[in-house]
Amino acid sequence: MNALLAWRPSKRDLAEAALIATVLPLYYLARGSVHVHVSDAFRRSIDLIDLERRLGILWEADLQEWVLAYDWLVDALNAMYLWGHLPVIGAVALWLYLCRRPQYLLMRNAFLISGAIGLIVYFLYPVAPPRLMPAWGFVDTITEQYGIQRPGTPGVFINHYAAVPSLHFGWNLLAGVMACLAFRRAAVLLTLGVGMPLATLASIVFTANHFILDAIAGALAVAAGIAIALAVRRLARPRAPRDGAAAGWREWLCWLCGVAEPVEGAQAASGNKTVVFD
Repeated sequence: MNALLAWRPSKRDLAEAALIATVLPLYYLARGSVHVHVSDAFRRSIDLIDLERRLGILWEADLQEWVLAYDWLVDALNAMYLWGHLPVIGAVALWLYLCRRPQYLLMRNAFLISGAIGLIVYFLYPVAPPRLMPAWGFVDTITEQYGIQRPGTPGVFINHYAAVPSLHFGWNLLAGVMACLAFRRAAVLLTLGVGMPLATLASIVFTANHFILDAIAGALAVAAGIAIALAVRRLARPRAPRDGAAAGWREWLCWLCGVAEPVEGAQAASGNKTVVFD
């Protein structure tokens, strides 16, 4: 709360807001514009079902059948699926931005990198979700409740065959992991580190929007995003002080690469201040 009260927007804050406000709609627009051969998407979904059967984890239809007996639970899962994703991620991101800037920057870059990975897979390997396969026993609970699949979402943002990887699960998992790294408290671990990913997993599986393997693929995409973001951050750390205009551009580049804001270090031998990046 103190960080929120003390915060005053700077040029970098405005640039950060502009970056997210630009990239996020572009991601959904690109995802929604992917051309899909529908027959191939359904064939791959059947292949996924066969793989889960061989692995012994083809549980989705049975689990959903149990859930469907409880209307209140179905409503709660639908609500979690629709409103427990980007709004929650945005709240965690703002919290980290104000209180734990290094973890926010790592989360932001892992978010963007995993999103790029997802777009590549959606383009090369579109897969139909369970909700489009009622013959296999799946029920589209959100459409049954609201009449449409994504209430309040423009049609140009929707790709019905972007099931693998499930960044719906992966990004919520990412937010939970970053919050745990930032605050290291039992309450944060239980609510955001464990509770939120499990609730998200339940919402995507029990509403027939994703298979279990979709969620695993989403977690792998996010893990790759974190690994790449960490590597980029290490490479971006300056090895020598920079002065003047060069220092300013260097700071912006480091910021984009996930290095936290510069702080003043010790005086150099020449009397100039050394810029140190956290």
